[in-house]
Order: sequence, then structure tokens, then C-alpha cells
Amino acid sequence: MKWDDPMIRRIKMTEGTWRTLLAAKSGRSVLPSAASDAAIALYGPIASSAGPFVLAQVGQSLDGRVATPFGDARDISGPEGIAHLHRCRALVDAVIVGVGTVKADNPRLSVRDVEGPDPVRVIIDCRAELAGDEGVFHDGGAPVILIQSRDAAQKTYPADVIRLRQGVNGLCPIDIIDALAERNLSKILVEGGARTIARFLDMDLVDHLHVSIAPLIIGSGPSGISLPPIRTLSEAHRPAAEIYSLGKDILFDCHLRAGRPATSERKRQKIDMADVKPSAVV
Repeated sequence: MKWDDPMIRRIKMTEGTWRTLLAAKSGRSVLPSAASDAAIALYGPIASSAGPFVLAQVGQSLDGRVATPFGDARDISGPEGIAHLHRCRALVDAVIVGVGTVKADNPRLSVRDVEGPDPVRVIIDCRAELAGDEGVFHDGGAPVILIQSRDAAQKTYPADVIRLRQGVNGLCPIDIIDALAERNLSKILVEGGARTIARFLDMDLVDHLHVSIAPLIIGSGPSGISLPPIRTLSEAHRPAAEIYSLGKDILFDCHLRAGRPATSERKRQKIDMADVKPSAVV
């Protein structure tokens, strides 16, 4: 497949298109047809979703790495890949990361490269490992919600703390989504890390998965998605996908829930969120 393959749609975001998408998010605009506009085709399902919507996003190298073995994850995505991530943040209500991502990257999780509102920042910190002095709590950005186990140590944070039942392996992703929905946060971006994304995939909660691939070979380091091992390729996920060009990066928009029930109708089978060791990057 060539970068100029007609199957690859190039994103050309105009100011007018972006404002239309932001207006659609708030219900003030009806989106035009996506047939002739790649930006509407890619971002429209996020902006116009009327009910619960979960998007997972991974930015990785050609060899599937999201960082070096020493934790350097900066500059994997090019400028347009970063703008894409910030557009996704602007179109959702909340962005979720695991505690390992906060420890390793000290992320702001804000919208800086595009116009739009910052999402509420949600951190899954099952065992209350964060001290409360991390940058995300004091950068003057959007509100922060901590998701913790009811059994975790009681600490005081400059954030809203939601304490949930902990199962054998940790917290349940459905409980997390339900708790956020009670706060009118229904459009969710699961941004990292690999095991956090994997648990939402395991639970069949992800509507769209965005995998952005940069022309970069790292050689070793953590992968973008860490699912349980399979024996044969017949067991692998093979989602329907559309392909977009983000400058030098290529984006796969995987439709994981095409033709299946909406979130509110999904089977309530409990699969717990893995309780990751403090040293792991998730």
C-alpha cells in the first residue's frame, strides 16, 4: 500500500469544518455528508454521538512501540498526529489514563494544538499510588477525577475521587463508565496506557479504535496495546477499518462496534480492570 493510495483519505481540516464538528458535539449543528469530506468521516462519529461513546487512541511506531525501554514517548507522532489527538480530546467529555501513564509522562491531557474545550481528566489509580503533588493536579487545567478502589488508602487530593468496588483483578471498566455517566461524561477517550486500553477492549466497550502509525522504528520498548496472548491468527481481532493520512503518519480508524448493540444494551458481564504493579507503564 502506498501513501498516495486512493484507499487512504487525507485529512484536510479547515476552520469551518472544525467549527462545525465542535458545534455538532454540543448539538448545535447537523453534520454534512461524510462521503466527500474525510474530516467529517473520521471525527463525525465522535462529535455527533448522542449516547455513550468510547474511543481508544494509540500512537505508535512502525514496529508497534509507544516508547523506548527507558520511557521516552515524546515525538513518536508527527505534528499532524498530535493535532489529531488533540482534536479527539476536544470532541469528548473525558479522557482516561492509567496511573502508570501519569507517573511516566506527567501528561497535561489538554487541548493545546487546536481550538476547543479541554476534557475532564480521569486517572485510574486503583491503589491510591499518586501523592497529590503531581503536575496534573496543579497545572490549572480541566478538572481531575481519580478512580480508586474502596479498599485503597484514604488520601486527600485536589480532585474528585470516585471509589469503586474492587474485584479479584481490580476495577471493572463498566463501573468506571457508569460512574462517569452519572457525571454527564458520556463521550470517553481512553488514551493509555497499553493495559488500560486492553481492558476496555476486553470488555467490548470500545466503539472506535484509532491506531496512528508513525514512520519510525524504535526496535524495543512497550507496545501500544497489551492483550492476552492468542494461539492462532484466527483468534485475532480483524475489525473493519478506514485509513487516513495525517501528514507523515497513517491512521487506522477501526470500527469495533459496527452493527452491534450500543453501550447501554451491552451484556453486563464483569471483566475487572487489571491491577497493574507500580513499576508497570500503562
